[in-house]
Amino acid sequence: QVQLVESGGGLVQPGGSLRLSCAASGTIFVIDDMAWYRQAPGKQRELVAAITSQSTTNYVNSVKGRFTISRDNAKKTVYLQMNDLKPEDTAVYYCNTRGLLLSLANFDSWGQGTQVTVSS
Repeated sequence: QVQLVESGGGLVQPGGSLRLSCAASGTIFVIDDMAWYRQAPGKQRELVAAITSQSTTNYVNSVKGRFTISRDNAKKTVYLQMNDLKPEDTAVYYCNTRGLLLSLANFDSWGQGTQVTVSS
């Protein structure tokens, strides 16, 4: 009932930048929290950044000052601007959104993931 389509991943050199996008579609009434997670090989999935419906943001310490999360409510899209990328940022990045469907049921949906590789 909710589809998330991610884009923007790729290969970048250390110090470079990427911008991830995640567009939601489906029978959505309202989107509350939107977030980006990542999972590196052999590691658990971790929360990278989150943004509430009021645009309050939260970041994992390792990306503070380098990553910026934002959202466009009209487009039902969340973004992650990633600057000064480091090899340890290499991971599959997943979008997550929560909210209400038109039926007023809650939803908690995940994107398919997009690979970010930081390497020289």
